[in-house]
Amino acid sequence: MRIAFLASTAPLAQTARGVLVSRYGSVEMSEADVIVALGGDGFMLHTLRETVDLNVPIYGMNRGTVGFLMNSYGEGDLMERLADAQEETIHPLRMHARDRNGQMHEAMAINEVSLLRQGPQAAKLQISVDGRQRMAELVCDGALVSTPAGSTAYNFSAHGPILPIGADVLALTAIAAFRPRRWRGALLPSGATVRFDVIDAAKRPVMAEANSVSFKDIDWVEIQSERSIGHKILFDPGHGLEERLISEQFN
Repeated sequence: MRIAFLASTAPLAQTARGVLVSRYGSVEMSEADVIVALGGDGFMLHTLRETVDLNVPIYGMNRGTVGFLMNSYGEGDLMERLADAQEETIHPLRMHARDRNGQMHEAMAINEVSLLRQGPQAAKLQISVDGRQRMAELVCDGALVSTPAGSTAYNFSAHGPILPIGADVLALTAIAAFRPRRWRGALLPSGATVRFDVIDAAKRPVMAEANSVSFKDIDWVEIQSERSIGHKILFDPGHGLEERLISEQFN
């Protein structure tokens, strides 16, 4: 099995890469049967984005802080673990947005696309689903659309639901909703197109964020699942995303 070892810039991850490369060797990503990513969840997301065109599964080992998408670190039995690993496929979100200057922006996001107020005043958002207006005005600090894989990240911190990895739905979650008060969001079919129109954007500016890339002074945003792209992630048996998503709800 040909392995490409990648590591974040953290010293712990770089040291681990040196040990593993000396033991198993390493090839270029384009030649690999599997890519081993050493770091935390942020580095795993970076690796998934960078390797999307290679159609190679990614096996992460935690040398970072969170590690929700990572397996535990180990050196001696890596080949056996890779042979036994279970594959999960996750689909990202595609975002199209237009800013107040008329410029269009496009981005992909594995976890979520979020809209956040850009100034001191609350944002006012109009929400449409598949071309039908569902909420005329949401006054809030922001809102987000999350995939099942991303539902334990920012979405969960904003009191959104944890979604099983196989669920064919997206979570639409409000961030500090003021009106309607205590509105917690909605579950939508994965094929839905969600549109946010910013109300009074000049007075209440809003930014959109996808995969830590921000676009300021947004006029409107459309978000939908990109089913044509599938990111392959490998997990040790019994420790896949399905189990982790269930376990997270009982912690």
